[in-house]
Amino acid sequence: MKEARGGEAIVDIDDGNPNEDGEQEAAREGGKAVVYIESRSPKKGGEQARRILSFGNTYKIPKRQRTNFTWMQTLLLSYQSLGVVYGDIGTSPLYVFSSITLRNPAEEDILGILSLIFWTLTMLGLIKYVVTVLHADDHGEGGTFALYSLLRQNIHFKGKMIMPSTRLDSDINLRYHSKGSGLQSKAQKFLEKNSIAQIVITVIVLLGTCMVIGDGALTPAISVLSAVQGIQSRSSKITQDIVVILSVVILLILFLFQRYGTSKVSFSFSPMMLLWFGFTASIGVYNIIKFYPSVLKALSPHYIYYYFARNHTKGWELLGSIALCITGAEAMFADLGHFNKNAIQLAFSTLVYPALILAYAGEAAFLIKNPEKISTAFYSSVPEPIFWPMFVVATLAAIVASQALISASFSIIRQSMALGYFPRVTMRHTSDKYEGQVYSPEVNYFLMIACILLTVGFKGGAEIGNAFGVAVIWVMLITTFLMAVVMLVIWETNVFLVLLFLMVFIGIEGVYMTSLLHKVSQGGWVPFAISAFFLVITLSWTYGRSKKSEYEAVKKMDSVEFNQLVACSTRVSGICFFCTDLIHGIPPIVRHYVQHVSSLRKVMVFVTVRILPVRSVLPEERFLVAKLGSEGVYRCLVQYGYMDKHSMEGEEYIASVVSSLKEIAEDAQESEMLDSALNSGAMFVLGRIILQASQSSGWWRHFVINNLYRFLQKNFRSTVATLRIPPRKILQVGMVYEI
Repeated sequence: MKEARGGEAIVDIDDGNPNEDGEQEAAREGGKAVVYIESRSPKKGGEQARRILSFGNTYKIPKRQRTNFTWMQTLLLSYQSLGVVYGDIGTSPLYVFSSITLRNPAEEDILGILSLIFWTLTMLGLIKYVVTVLHADDHGEGGTFALYSLLRQNIHFKGKMIMPSTRLDSDINLRYHSKGSGLQSKAQKFLEKNSIAQIVITVIVLLGTCMVIGDGALTPAISVLSAVQGIQSRSSKITQDIVVILSVVILLILFLFQRYGTSKVSFSFSPMMLLWFGFTASIGVYNIIKFYPSVLKALSPHYIYYYFARNHTKGWELLGSIALCITGAEAMFADLGHFNKNAIQLAFSTLVYPALILAYAGEAAFLIKNPEKISTAFYSSVPEPIFWPMFVVATLAAIVASQALISASFSIIRQSMALGYFPRVTMRHTSDKYEGQVYSPEVNYFLMIACILLTVGFKGGAEIGNAFGVAVIWVMLITTFLMAVVMLVIWETNVFLVLLFLMVFIGIEGVYMTSLLHKVSQGGWVPFAISAFFLVITLSWTYGRSKKSEYEAVKKMDSVEFNQLVACSTRVSGICFFCTDLIHGIPPIVRHYVQHVSSLRKVMVFVTVRILPVRSVLPEERFLVAKLGSEGVYRCLVQYGYMDKHSMEGEEYIASVVSSLKEIAEDAQESEMLDSALNSGAMFVLGRIILQASQSSGWWRHFVINNLYRFLQKNFRSTVATLRIPPRKILQVGMVYEI
């Protein structure tokens, strides 16, 4: 039952018995919204709709417009992005040629390798990411979870391994909700109905997330090691153990510096990267002129054919090393939330891309005349007078290279945590200006320990390069797949163009992956091990959370039972906020609470913190309030986007909720009751739910629920810590859910 007339949006909410899709209908026109609450009362013997003003006057506030950056702001962000986004891909000349194990390569070999590097950077870096993928941002947020968020905004995901969707029709009115065409394509209808396809997409997204975290541990290790190894080319007294120790010290400093935030890091690191790109491009031009002026003829792709014709299987095996030239391209997308699309595109197109081509071309020109020095290609190609300045700049740039994936790891963990796919960890905002800049101590220290173990364990050998290449290409393959789904379902791109996109980029990345697969036993197992570790966490957490939601949906109280419970309970003064995940119905924890306490506050507000698959929810869209059937009982939906801060601290928060409730009060007496309850004090009741697999469950469910999920629930942050509710106002009620 829904209609709109006279500027009022009419909503039908069935609190006790939600409809089949579990959706509440809402729209917003003319500045106010009206809600119908259906309350089934046995005394009246039928359904009675009551019209109540909801949502409050905050909906009369005009919408905020999308932020438009000036050219000066875009240039400044482009400059800052050098210190966060482009450190990884920018320092790849340090180790690409030196990773290629080709003895005394001929001129055709060097030109073929340079041609492969150029076309890989052009096709994957420029065309795939800068031209295409960056346009699939979720209102400024990037990464695999941003693509997943776009899909969930347009497709109703459901299934046993998927966090339940709390999507309402009113979500389309949110400022940061993706606006589709409104026409359901065949692909969208297929995904809506096929829960298996939804589960496959979800698992692929989680795998991509875990691979990015693995990349975050491998990038600092290989970048710093490659930079520090340069001193071995000038001094035979420097052993590999000394290189490893120096690398570990640098890595410790880098990770301890993370607490100061991305903004401070980028302002410190951006000058270093600007200097790095200037040095490498200049040295590249010098080497081209001095050693082989016609080296840029390798831009013709026919040299790739000559390379494979000469080297056959060996040439294919070396593709894993050549793939290292594109490391860090994913950071352009994953770190999008720290800056903006135009800034990242501008920096890559005008500075990073040309500088990389000149740097690789300069190394190739040097190697054509000095093929025996391929194992130390970068430092050997540096002119003697500027070697030590270049070594210092390279070491600083390697430190910067690590920053891109560390920042991306923080962002992607936060996104997955907000959407319910990762246990709660500490997330600190490090910038008041840019909301996407966050820092997680737990994630930071995990990456630090993993990175140091990899550095010490592999000691700078080829294994770490193999591991790095596998992680990079797998993340790219996952992004390509998700991007194709977004193009087909959301952009409604012509199916032939989607197939062309898949064929080209799956073809390129697939060839590189086949080369890297035979190196799994030579270090390539590392990213899979890290990913498996995090997949166990994410899948166990997701499974447990989904089972908890299923249990509450089945065991919830309907309006008849709840009204009887309220009528039989003693009402005491004050306000009680019951925190629940349920949008429809009353959670079973309320039944449990009343059985043991035998009383209820005069004002009860069922608060549901609703994390939407959108980047941000405006303050004026934060609260949705409505009455339930019994006197003094209300429901309040508190809505956040996955990049918003969550806080219920301070008396102002409680007062703002009460103020919203007073706006839907029917008379002065109800308003006085709310004021009196506010003056008497408020408390928050939270359920401490313990899941327990039933005796009839199989061994697998017993292991996941009773061991893995319960371990994660005990050792990660609780809901109380995440929502930042004042401790003196909290009452926790324990209850066992037998699954």
